[in-house]
Amino acid sequence: MENKKEIYVKIKGMHCASCSLLIEKTLTSEEGIIDTKVNLLTESSYITYDPTKINTEKIYNIINQLGYKAIKDNINDKNIKGKWSRFKITSILAIILLYIAMAPMFPILNLLYPEAIDPIQHPKINAIIQVLITLAIVFINKEFYTSGIKAIIKKSPNMYTLVSIGTLSALIYSLYSTFLILDTNIIHHLYYETVGIIITLILLGKNLEETSKSKTSIAIKKLLNLSPKTATIIRDKKEIVVDIKEIKVNDIVIVKPGEKIPVDGKIIYGLTSIDESIITGESIPVEKKIGDKVIGGTINKNGYIKFIAEKVGKDTFLSQMISLIENSLLIKPHIARLADKVAGYFVPIVVMISLISAIIWYTVYQDIEFSIKILMSVLLISCPCALGLATPTALILSIGKAAENGILIKNPESLETLSKVDTIIFDKTGTLTIGKPVLTDIISLDSNYNERYILQIAASIEKKSEHPLSDAIVKKANEEKIEFLKVENFYARPGYGIYGTIQGKKIIIGNKVLNEIKKGIDKENLEKYLSEKDGKTIIYVIIDENIIGIIKCKDVLKPNASEVISKIKEKSIKTIMITGDNDITARVIGKEAGVDEIISEVLPEEKLNKIKEIMNKGKIVTMIGDGINDAPSLAYANVGIAIGSGTDIAIESGDIVLIHSNLNDLLKTINLSKETIKVIKQNLFWAFFYNIILIPIAAGILKVFSGPELNPIFATIAMSLSSISVVTNALRLKRKNIN
Repeated sequence: MENKKEIYVKIKGMHCASCSLLIEKTLTSEEGIIDTKVNLLTESSYITYDPTKINTEKIYNIINQLGYKAIKDNINDKNIKGKWSRFKITSILAIILLYIAMAPMFPILNLLYPEAIDPIQHPKINAIIQVLITLAIVFINKEFYTSGIKAIIKKSPNMYTLVSIGTLSALIYSLYSTFLILDTNIIHHLYYETVGIIITLILLGKNLEETSKSKTSIAIKKLLNLSPKTATIIRDKKEIVVDIKEIKVNDIVIVKPGEKIPVDGKIIYGLTSIDESIITGESIPVEKKIGDKVIGGTINKNGYIKFIAEKVGKDTFLSQMISLIENSLLIKPHIARLADKVAGYFVPIVVMISLISAIIWYTVYQDIEFSIKILMSVLLISCPCALGLATPTALILSIGKAAENGILIKNPESLETLSKVDTIIFDKTGTLTIGKPVLTDIISLDSNYNERYILQIAASIEKKSEHPLSDAIVKKANEEKIEFLKVENFYARPGYGIYGTIQGKKIIIGNKVLNEIKKGIDKENLEKYLSEKDGKTIIYVIIDENIIGIIKCKDVLKPNASEVISKIKEKSIKTIMITGDNDITARVIGKEAGVDEIISEVLPEEKLNKIKEIMNKGKIVTMIGDGINDAPSLAYANVGIAIGSGTDIAIESGDIVLIHSNLNDLLKTINLSKETIKVIKQNLFWAFFYNIILIPIAAGILKVFSGPELNPIFATIAMSLSSISVVTNALRLKRKNIN
């Protein structure tokens, strides 16, 4: 069996889609690396590897050798302040450089110009000062060049490759001109100020981009801040304050009024009310007593409690939420993979266009300066940042917004698919209905047994069962203060009923399927009770193979189910309800909900086959459910949506989890998916359109028709604005109403 381990690595220094592709390509080609997922926006990666073939140190070294910096820490805030400090120094030097180079051309500015560095009288001094300042700017921003050059060596050019080639071309030409000045003392055209301004503008664009990108991680940061840093626990009969990381399973934790619950556990002392709004979305605090569960990150409102820690560290509910979000950010939907693929070819093509354009114009004009301008303009305006940011910015904002609304997107590809879904299949119990049936009727079929005795017999045996209907019967018995009888020889037959002996009598509590296979049952006598089309589930109480009574239970619709179904149908999406319940009950519930189609009396193993049948007709299917029997269908459907109050296996099988178990969140998820894909398509359109329009202009196409040429500085400004516009467009998702 293959050995597998996974590490989470923060990677600093990525600048565009080509960077993330280079890291993925290099790592995946390394022996021992099983899988690599790199996210440009969060500057992070999950790497699956075989520890028998490669160690983590080598993985870090490979990343570092590519010109990036691998960091072993968890998610940290970006060092925006440091980057802005570098920008301030660079911009001050660039302004001084611009003044030295350009002020003599403007009479007003020339009045303040030092005579000692006048380019006409002292060209050598002027040129040397420009060289020194420019080299200082290049040195301060050397990562542009180390990253760009290493990418060329690795045959995977990136954004900084374009910047490096463009600015180095101008720098080399200017250095050549400087040597002519030193040799002949005659002024020549220098482009040092162009290099300085371009680097400054690129740095400004990247910093604005980084600042915008940092806002997209706000949902994860909010979740990280929910847990307290320390907690009070009892050790060696003493109360001590420890770091939350030091809490162990079975530790006794003390939480006072107003404090946050540090980890998941069960109350062993005290009464309180807890604000669980981050989990349930319900603003009203929940009353808690001994034996009740508490969840890390929630707030203890008014009571003093002690609880035993059951889940700590990465096992807590909050940590699992954060982990799910982090993992989801590394999964690329089809549209993102397509954009990455295009970006991978984009840079080499741009380099070729810039070189060919420069050569053509040099052939036409025999002007090296103009040719270099053309080369710089094409390279600088064609930065693939906008392409690289188009998808991840929208995705991370969407996933963050979903998390804030109690929706966990485990697989971002599901957002893309959900936006195209034409069929939604609902499980009934616990999804469309509350999932907690109530006992509505007790009918005696034998004059020897009254309704109270029938309830006593049924409740006594149902108390040993875990079926949802059992809870309704037992609850009714408790309300009536009925004494439970001793049950012997109890066993359950899933899908049919339960068996036992009470006071020497053989008792069977079962459904219609069970009764049809038993002998001695007067079916005709039952018809008048079975013909009631009220949607109630019928349970038979049988003593020694004689039916003595019928109990009816009903599971009611969730308050907003029919409204949600109606709004989904308005989106031209077909709605289907699938259930193992009898046809009469299913049709009553289905009619109340307003679904288009009802599939009833389906055994657990048949649900998946029904899903397959519908998908084989070419339908794009979403399955939403909460039970163990829904798990295979959730996993197989195009998009599986699990109800948060459901079973663990259902939640694990779903692509999306509705934590609050509120069907309104299904509508929110559908709306969010459509808005997300809309923004991604807009971003990709403008990224491609921008390059299609501006690359020919940068290459000098307007010059052919006696039009203007594009100055490299303006090309740089346009490049920066394109990246910022993509991020800004994505940020609209934060303000979008998805209700």
